[in-house]
Amino acid sequence: MLISLDIGSSIPIYVQLRNQIVTGIGRGELKEGERLPTVRQLAQDAGVNTMTVNKTYQLLKTEGFITVDRRRGATVSPVRQWDERYREKLEAELELLSAEARMKGMGQGEFLSLCEQIFAGMCPAD
Repeated sequence: MLISLDIGSSIPIYVQLRNQIVTGIGRGELKEGERLPTVRQLAQDAGVNTMTVNKTYQLLKTEGFITVDRRRGATVSPVRQWDERYREKLEAELELLSAEARMKGMGQGEFLSLCEQIFAGMCPAD
């Protein structure tokens, strides 16, 4: 998986890293049980501070996307059943994206078609 960061973005680097790792998992580029690079290795590869990668890994662990073991390192977690908290988070994010799309002149059909296209590009859970 190739990491591409936008240093000039208003999105913090650790969030950009988190988002790219989650997308890599969703697309199947990172498989369940696969080991992620060490904090030092990813920091070196991405050209960022190790504390930034550590913050990213802690966030991913808290969200349940990875597990961290001192001996094995960080690995991709198995797919879990979604819960009500996740549904609420998803609804809030989709509401904001829908509002932005409408304000930019995008119609409902086009928005839903784009959502379907992107979702279809994700690797189905086995």
